[in-house]
Amino acid sequence: MSLGDEQDTTTSGGYGGTGQTRTHLPGGNGDVYGGARRGGRSSSRSLITVVGVIVLLIAAIAFANRGGDDSASGSEGAGSQPEVASTAASGKSPVASKAGGIPTGFTQDQQGAESAAANYSVALGSAEMFNKAQRDAILQAIITPSRVASLEATLDNAYTPEFNKNVGLNEDGSAPTGYTFVSRTSPIGTKATEVSGSSATVAVWCSGLLGIAGDNSTNPVTSSWFTITMKLEWAGGDWKIVTHSQQEGPTPVPGDDRASSADDMTKAVEEYGGFSYAR
Repeated sequence: MSLGDEQDTTTSGGYGGTGQTRTHLPGGNGDVYGGARRGGRSSSRSLITVVGVIVLLIAAIAFANRGGDDSASGSEGAGSQPEVASTAASGKSPVASKAGGIPTGFTQDQQGAESAAANYSVALGSAEMFNKAQRDAILQAIITPSRVASLEATLDNAYTPEFNKNVGLNEDGSAPTGYTFVSRTSPIGTKATEVSGSSATVAVWCSGLLGIAGDNSTNPVTSSWFTITMKLEWAGGDWKIVTHSQQEGPTPVPGDDRASSADDMTKAVEEYGGFSYAR
């Protein structure tokens, strides 16, 4: 997703997948991936992923105190380094219920808000966001009820046939015959900057994949790094998104790994499922 042009997702824009992907011309072996060195990080992903990838070009919210822990407990000073516990597993059982494949039933506390935000990032940056019916189901599950209708309309205007073609898809959002569309968001860490009884603000640092896997693809799968900030409210017995925004990075220095072949990438997407996240 292109993260360069962000807008508030409650008013316009979209998630994971809205930018352009880098074009790699196929080599002599006909495999756009094979043997290619991985370049710098992709500038092609905006959110939904993440998401997006993502089609809403959302308004950037500065990722404050990147190394700090601004949780509502107030036990640490601003700008201090997070403790191991802020990213380690809590030992508590994850949620036991799902709605449309998305975990639900989070606890009404900081841990529950961070878990909800991480799981919602995965949903917003998924390939399902490019399908109208699946996208609406996702929004019904994770957006606060008063905001669902307006966001559905915004995203319907964002995921246009022209947009799908720019991403490398067919006009209806399906992948071309013989190709696999990849749009995934993976949370790396979460940071709660405000938590009260019925509201929370959580930043989710993510990595994402976006592109078309297949021989001779001119939109090969590339990776990106971005941070999604969500304002949540407690509604109907669970955390729901009120607003969310996305900004680029923090981005690590890219390694020197060789890109996998188109066939290996397709198999990986088909064989490796995603995770549910819980703190």
